[in-house]
Amino acid sequence: MSPTATVKRELLVRHLQAWAAGALHRARRATYVHGYADDDGGAAAEAAVRVLADLPDLARGRELSMVAVGVDVTALGEKLVAAQRDAGAGAGLAVLPVGGGTDARLPVALRAAGASRVPLLAFLDATSASEAPAATTVAAVAAGKPAEILLVLAPGVSVEPYREIGFPLVTAAELATGEEPGEVVAFATTSAKSMESFKEALWAVDEFAGVRLRDPGDPERHLIDISLNPHPGPLRREILAHLGEVGTATVTELRTFALTETVYRAADASRVLHTLVDAGTVTRRPEHGRLGGDVTIALSA
Repeated sequence: MSPTATVKRELLVRHLQAWAAGALHRARRATYVHGYADDDGGAAAEAAVRVLADLPDLARGRELSMVAVGVDVTALGEKLVAAQRDAGAGAGLAVLPVGGGTDARLPVALRAAGASRVPLLAFLDATSASEAPAATTVAAVAAGKPAEILLVLAPGVSVEPYREIGFPLVTAAELATGEEPGEVVAFATTSAKSMESFKEALWAVDEFAGVRLRDPGDPERHLIDISLNPHPGPLRREILAHLGEVGTATVTELRTFALTETVYRAADASRVLHTLVDAGTVTRRPEHGRLGGDVTIALSA
């Protein structure tokens, strides 16, 4: 397994654990969709089954459906059922393999699984696919209430076409091992809380063989070590560039900018703003008091 594949697997496991626990706490039913499930031999899909089978809420009357969609999932379906059995999952977890291709079958599979208007998370790793996911495939996931999608794109594929298809919050990070473009992990959601949870998982994954993050919006393409306390340089540059474009912004708006338009978290933006204010690089209104959400920030003259 490549270092990048290992990072993706750990990111999926971390976010899936947090999402599933929260989804089944709020609702009686939830759906997890694993697209392109057979592209890596099903290893990521098997890891997902093991995560879901271990959920305590499945023993408390909750129901979770895992829809695994791929080109040919016959053999994979047997592996997933075996993994489900070995993990001791009860009747609360239903594994539904669907063949015929992710773009062709995912919207139909979601309807068949009754995924409309229930909590829904989709993981689509399209890095081995011949083409990037169709916009209709990604948009179909928006039927969930709430809905979110973890999308992995091949190097050089833009996230922009997926930003206007039903998800108000979208962010992206590049998994890089050198100067060449790396695979891009994009996350789209209807929930700011879920966005924060994803960012926490992103910065908490272990480093593997030099895999680092690159902010797609950083013109200097700075490589950032994966850390709970990431280097703030790229975020500082992006906040200053953003202020140069918009003139002024509140702390809340800049926190949201960091959360959705950069690889960083909202809390990272707060730390950067404190240093910028202390250095006199930006001004604040009012000039004194707590650097709260309604404080206005502008570039110094």
